[in-house]
Amino acid sequence: MTVLDLNADLGEGFGRWRLTDDEALLSVVTSANVACGFHAGDPSTMRRVCELAAARGVRIGAQVSYRDLAGFGRRAMDVPEDELADEIAYQIGALRVFARSAGADVAYVKPHGALYNRTVHDAAQAAAVVTGVLLAGAALPVLGLPGSRLHEAADKAGLPVVAEAFADRAYTSAATLVPRGTEGAVVTDPEAVVARSVRLSRDATVTALTGEDVTVRARSLCLHGDTPGAAALARRVRDALEAAGVRLEAFA
Repeated sequence: MTVLDLNADLGEGFGRWRLTDDEALLSVVTSANVACGFHAGDPSTMRRVCELAAARGVRIGAQVSYRDLAGFGRRAMDVPEDELADEIAYQIGALRVFARSAGADVAYVKPHGALYNRTVHDAAQAAAVVTGVLLAGAALPVLGLPGSRLHEAADKAGLPVVAEAFADRAYTSAATLVPRGTEGAVVTDPEAVVARSVRLSRDATVTALTGEDVTVRARSLCLHGDTPGAAALARRVRDALEAAGVRLEAFA
């Protein structure tokens, strides 16, 4: 039987503004990537999401980012490696306070947005993220793209790595994500997202934007929480996976 984790980005709000339907998504996913304040999130939001996740038995992950609240962490940035490592440790530590107060803990780390994409190819930035995880004082698993420089750095440092696939993002022929500025980079058709999810879980295969099939072997499947109707779509994906015989279970 295929075992798969479902993760989503949660806590992506700030003050009175909320982007993600955290409560609804937490009834579907098995792991929650919680914004730690640099691309979204604030202390009260982090506390609330951690409490909801802990009550539902959902694993809490630190979704770390470049310091880019105005750009939602999706703008390219050049941050010195030592500074980036400190900022990663800072974000993990902030989330850990609220996770532990809810009776849980931070179970893994996943970069967000521009940092996620940068660490696919940039060995120096990837190493800085791993240094930040180590500075935070725990050998946390690192969730990321299979074959990325981030996973190489994490593996070299002795951190567990977890391969991730995306149900609602387009892939290149090299099995990397199509940049968001490209037409078709985000898959918006619900039927297509559901079908891609089942195929990824069953065959470890997805059709690239250019038409060829590529292999993507993953333990966790990401569903973006900031797309319209995200919670209802996540429920459809979960139901389809379970109908296909997939056991949904957190990796951490």
